[in-house]
Amino acid sequence: MKYMLMIYANTGSGIEPTCDFEDWQRYDKELKESGVFVSGHALDDLVTATSVQVDADGQRSITDGPFAESREVLGGYDVIDVPDLDVALEWAARCPGARDGGRVVVRPIAEFGA
Repeated sequence: MKYMLMIYANTGSGIEPTCDFEDWQRYDKELKESGVFVSGHALDDLVTATSVQVDADGQRSITDGPFAESREVLGGYDVIDVPDLDVALEWAARCPGARDGGRVVVRPIAEFGA
């Protein structure tokens, strides 16, 4: 079953990250070598984000960035293919993004039809 691991950093915690670039490289390598990795990407800096909303009349509203009140920032994602949720949660717990006030949200990928 495929799961998306959405990696969120907590920007309002004041906690300095204890993981470094090598921790992320090691995690990525373990994912790929294990055979569970399907796809994934880190996202560019938050200041590059743009939000789009469409009202009932079909009018677009475009603003810079995500919602201002958010303290969590989606930093990237991985899609993995594992037997069940327990294994997906194990991978999420190993992710450096789950440390230091961050979290990894695990959601199954919906499969419609055959």
